[in-house]
Amino acid sequence: MKHIYKHSNRLLFFIILILILALSACSGSSESGASVGAGGGSGNAEGSFNAEYHDAEFHADSAEGGGGAQVDFSCTSDGYFGVLANSSSRMKVQVFKDSETYTYDLESGEPTIFPLQCGDGTYTIKVMENAGGNNYYEMYSTSTSVSLSSSLAPYVRPNAYADYSKDSDCVKEAAKMAGSASSESDFVKQVYDYICKHVKYDYDEASTVSSGYVPDPDEVMSTGKGICFDYASLAASMLRSQGIPTKIIFGYVAPDNLYHAWNMFYTEEEGWTTVEFSVDPGDWTRVDLTFSANGQNANFIGDGTNYEDVYQY
Repeated sequence: MKHIYKHSNRLLFFIILILILALSACSGSSESGASVGAGGGSGNAEGSFNAEYHDAEFHADSAEGGGGAQVDFSCTSDGYFGVLANSSSRMKVQVFKDSETYTYDLESGEPTIFPLQCGDGTYTIKVMENAGGNNYYEMYSTSTSVSLSSSLAPYVRPNAYADYSKDSDCVKEAAKMAGSASSESDFVKQVYDYICKHVKYDYDEASTVSSGYVPDPDEVMSTGKGICFDYASLAASMLRSQGIPTKIIFGYVAPDNLYHAWNMFYTEEEGWTTVEFSVDPGDWTRVDLTFSANGQNANFIGDGTNYEDVYQY
């Protein structure tokens, strides 16, 4: 998806990040009543991890619309909807539910998947086209009532911010890890270790990134560098592709009010701990790969209470 990625003071961001890179720590905001599990639970008789792939597709035959835009609501119970629109001007998708609003950029002629991350209820979707400057007009607007099959459903599938398919290199790499993992927790650790070892923070990108930037997980993996959004997108793509519910979180980190991106993943296993982070049973666990991959200490991350979650994808 195309959330507007803001860096209002890139120089401050740059300086702060150098000073406060730190190891990740755990905390969680609880989720309950979910029927979509992570991968294969505790593993099969041989002790291997049973990965499960959940796809997300735009179904043109189910889409409705007007004004050059189409919206597909055929899979809302699975936690997502799709949009396809055509324009020579910049376009955006706006999602409204109760007091929450999400805004994404939309590429012309490219079907795009967006999550329904605000739970059950009525969603209003607006497809907007640029009319010059910062002015947009409505191409198409529609509403739908959503009843999710699981509270985890939006977080086990690809979307515009975790853009992958079965043919993606990052998915193939994750599948190798899942094939050798003894449990879902072992698989998460393998992905975590892989990203920490293979992806370094890209300070040049951080100083030049523009509004509307969205990562390509395969590119992040192949180049071995990225900013916080890249870390979070790659981790979510690899974990989700093997059935681990994973959020991409945008928000602020105290004490310096750093706008940042990180992950949370869900597990129902018994808790386990490594040197780098721990997993709480039946809870969302915070994983900040940007800080962890750059080899500092845990003083800044603390117990996770200094994180303010604003957007989740």
